[in-house]
Amino acid sequence: MHYDPRHRPPELRHDPFKALVVPRPVGWVATLDREGRANLAPYSFFNAVNERPPMVMFSSGGGKDSLRNIEATGEFTCSMACFDQREAMNMSSASVAPGVDEFVLAGLVPAPSRFVAPPRVAGAPAAFECRLWQTLQMPAPEGRAETGNTVIFGLVVGVYIDDAFIRDGLVDTGAMRPLARLGYMDYSAVSPESVFTMNRPVASDDRQSATLQPGPWDGVYR
Repeated sequence: MHYDPRHRPPELRHDPFKALVVPRPVGWVATLDREGRANLAPYSFFNAVNERPPMVMFSSGGGKDSLRNIEATGEFTCSMACFDQREAMNMSSASVAPGVDEFVLAGLVPAPSRFVAPPRVAGAPAAFECRLWQTLQMPAPEGRAETGNTVIFGLVVGVYIDDAFIRDGLVDTGAMRPLARLGYMDYSAVSPESVFTMNRPVASDDRQSATLQPGPWDGVYR
């Protein structure tokens, strides 16, 4: 099958785009409105986009509360959504009215941040505290009246990691069991059994070939 994405073939019941760009980490974004009321929502169009300085992004459609709050206050947190909190994460995605506290709705406890006002999700194995850097308006669908998504870029000014997942100076990502969004209503989770390591290849001096040290990662960045 090969098709123009503007015209989905009748053989496909739903647009498969998000089932093909997988897995996507789930960014659990918490914000405060101007009155100090908390909002929490998961976003699967989320990722890291820069290392130095560390920056993350997420993409929001439909002028959601997260976007409005960030534009008003300039701050947000992004907690790692993990397997043990999957049901609460799902509940926090409900399209409830502005001002409804999704922490309460999903039975979650907010934990105070150190560098920004919005809280993180207590019990989440890791979280980023962010300040708004820039927003970018994406193009609208061709021939449609609605606007496109807005991409929010955040500068990470604080990092929280549960000490239980730091082992021998490294983060044990598999033990955190972070959620990954697939397509349709499908999810997955990273587990210790699904994590493997490889050494990067090293280019020759003339950069015409490369060699690879076999076996698992030896702890050296190349």
